[in-house]
Amino acid sequence: MLLAEQRRLLCEYGRRAAETGLVVGTAGNLSARVGDLVAVTPSGVPLDRLEPAACPVVDVAGHLVEGESQPSSETPMHLAVYTATGVQAVVHTHSTFGTVVATTMTELPPIHYTALLLGGTVRVADYATFGTPELAASAMAALKDRRAALLANHGGVTVGDDLDGAFEATRLLEWLCEVYVRAKAVGEPRVLTEEQLSAVVQRAFSPPVFPRRPPV
Repeated sequence: MLLAEQRRLLCEYGRRAAETGLVVGTAGNLSARVGDLVAVTPSGVPLDRLEPAACPVVDVAGHLVEGESQPSSETPMHLAVYTATGVQAVVHTHSTFGTVVATTMTELPPIHYTALLLGGTVRVADYATFGTPELAASAMAALKDRRAALLANHGGVTVGDDLDGAFEATRLLEWLCEVYVRAKAVGEPRVLTEEQLSAVVQRAFSPPVFPRRPPV
């Protein structure tokens, strides 16, 4: 079976996405790339019921290479990302707070310094019908120099060097969206300045060093 490990991981992370409420039913899709081949979740199958053999393999040109099931309808977006970047995994969800922000805003500002792990401000891609070249192009524009983007009135998409990285980016994106939405219920969230964000980067490269205590 081609990309056996990647197909197994699609099932593992698909179940985790469902268990943590990042997807409901068949909403959302995941993929992993090895060379010119991409393992992707199938169309119409709930992510908590996936089996490795049911996850089709396509090439980056969009041809079905192995598997009886049709790839997810969002596969064109995944392939567009792989064609234009060096990432190895893509995760797309319809998470609650991510979709709330994607439905009401044009971007998610950096209200917490961990937004830097996603590239900073998270852009909201212009709306387009799911599964279309237009959505793929819109998502690509929003993902430029970023690990995450929101899709207007739709959900979110994250990328990574592997499925674990892309999935953790999805979890962080949802957490940031939830913090923003809950903060708005209390007052106007403070947005970190460029100077404050630069200080975070500098601190990350020069963390405090704690000297070892001298022997007694």
